[in-house]
Amino acid sequence: MEYQLIDGKATAYAIKQKIAEEVKEILSKGGKQPHLAAVLVGHDGGSETYVKNKVIACEQCGFKSTLIRFEENVTEEELLACVDQLNNDNDVDGFIVQLPLPKHIDEQKIIMAIDYRKDVDGFHPINVGRMVIGLPCFISATPLGILTLLNYYNISTSGKKCVILGRSNIVGKPMAQLMMQKHLGDATVTVCHSHSKTLKEECRAADIIIAAIGVPNFVTKDMVKKGAIVIDVGTTRVPDSTAKKGFKLTGDVKFDEVAPLCSYITPVPGGVGPMTICSLMKNTLSAGKKEYYK
Repeated sequence: MEYQLIDGKATAYAIKQKIAEEVKEILSKGGKQPHLAAVLVGHDGGSETYVKNKVIACEQCGFKSTLIRFEENVTEEELLACVDQLNNDNDVDGFIVQLPLPKHIDEQKIIMAIDYRKDVDGFHPINVGRMVIGLPCFISATPLGILTLLNYYNISTSGKKCVILGRSNIVGKPMAQLMMQKHLGDATVTVCHSHSKTLKEECRAADIIIAAIGVPNFVTKDMVKKGAIVIDVGTTRVPDSTAKKGFKLTGDVKFDEVAPLCSYITPVPGGVGPMTICSLMKNTLSAGKKEYYK
């Protein structure tokens, strides 16, 4: 079976170009340049790369961007003070605190302290709650990126059986909510996780599999039916002595053996990853335009 590759890189590029055009128009009418700030704690390799890519994306979209760095030993009080400062800075439209944070800091406490009107990561309980009942809000970046990809490729999800592997607050849970919503995914959704007894059977019956379980090569060909759509959210650094960086990014799906069975599949890298950053740009533009919260 000839599968179609879902190119997240090309899709993200096209969307960022559209955003850049809109920003030019806003500025030409005397409007304010959208401003995204990012707070980075410590020197985690994955987080460093991700934040660097966000800064580049801001440039591509014509946004102003600010990067605030703290060392690993920053206190919770210092971080909360920084969040408070960003909440009250009228020039900053949206900001993110890059997760994960060091163990001595309560992540939920930091998320709760962010003004939900500037929470472009979509992690604040107010944004999560509004998403669940279908109100306008900032939707967390990875699920929004996946929805955008499905729309961009005109992949019909209505009435389809969708299996989501993983139940994290960042991907699994919001993805399930969005896929079951009437005006969005409109699908029949099953969420599986490491303790699901019938995981393989569920996957084999699925029209759409969204793998966000964080285990490299977890999804194998015996779990996928012919013609399925497979979205791979996994990005694990697997040591590889032949690679220039000493590792290669590996998805949750064993691509080479699964792809021939699929109608559509995302690669890793270059699939969901670029769309996550692109979604953050979409949320920042909405924040700048005060689309959801006046």
